[in-house]
Amino acid sequence: MWRSRPPLALAWLLPFALIFGGFQLAPLGYVALGAFRVDDGWGLDHFREIATSPFYRQAIGRSLEIALVSSAAGLIVATLACYGLTRAGGRIRRVLIAFTNMTSNFAGVPLAFAFIILLGANGTLTLALERLGLVDTFNLYSRGGLMIIYTWFQVPLGILLLLPAFAGLRREWREAASLLGAGRLDYWRHIGLPVLWPSLMGTLTILLANAIGTYATVFALVGNNYNLLTIRIANLVSGDLFLQPQLASALSLVTVALLTLMTLTQQRLTRGRSTCG
Repeated sequence: MWRSRPPLALAWLLPFALIFGGFQLAPLGYVALGAFRVDDGWGLDHFREIATSPFYRQAIGRSLEIALVSSAAGLIVATLACYGLTRAGGRIRRVLIAFTNMTSNFAGVPLAFAFIILLGANGTLTLALERLGLVDTFNLYSRGGLMIIYTWFQVPLGILLLLPAFAGLRREWREAASLLGAGRLDYWRHIGLPVLWPSLMGTLTILLANAIGTYATVFALVGNNYNLLTIRIANLVSGDLFLQPQLASALSLVTVALLTLMTLTQQRLTRGRSTCG
C-alpha cells in the first residue's frame, strides 16, 4: 500500500503538468527557437542587433531602472505597512487587507485611466496642487510619473506577499529578547530581519518581475512614447510598419535572462544570509 502512493500522487500532478507544459514550456520553447531563427537558417544575428543598437539598449536600461526603483520603493512601503497591520486591531486589519486585495487587482488600463484623471495634465489633483502653489509643473507621462504609477501597483502586491511572513513573527521572541536586555533595534537586527530576509528577497524578486513584465498600464498611459522592453516587443509583433517576430523573440529571451539572473541572485543572497545566520 505504501509503494502505491507515489504513482498515485504523480497521477494527481498530471493535469498541472499538462497545463504547465502546454501554456508555459511550449510557448517558451517556440520563442527560444524564433530568437535564433534568421533568414538563411540559424544564428545570433538578433542578439547582435540588440547588443549593438542604442535604441534596444536604452529600452533594457529604462526597464531595469523603473523596475529597480519601483520595486525597492514598493518593498519599503509594503514592509512598513505590514508592520503596521500586524500591530493594528482586528477590524482595521481586516478592512485594510480587503482593500489591499482589491487594489492588487486594480491594474492595467483602469489604473492608467485613474491616474490620468487624478494626475494628468488637467487632472483633479494636479490642478489642485498647482493652484495651491505646491507643484509648478508635473508630467505624468515622464519617467517620474511612470515611477509613481509603477510603485503604486507594487505596494499592494508586496503587502500580500509579506504579510504572512510578518504574521509568523512570534510575540514570545520579542518578549524573550526584551528579558535578555535587547532593545527594539537589537531585536530587529538579530531576530526580526534575519527571519524576514528570505521573504523580503523573494518579494523583491517578484516585484522586479512584475515591473519588467508590465505592459497594459504603461501602454495605456504613454503608448509608444517611452522606450521599454515590453513596448518594443509588442511593436515588433503587432506593429503596423515593421513586423519582426524573431527579433521580438530575442528581446523576450533577454527579458527571461534578466529575470533568471535576478532570481539566482536572490537565491544566492538568501542562502548566504541563512548560512551566516
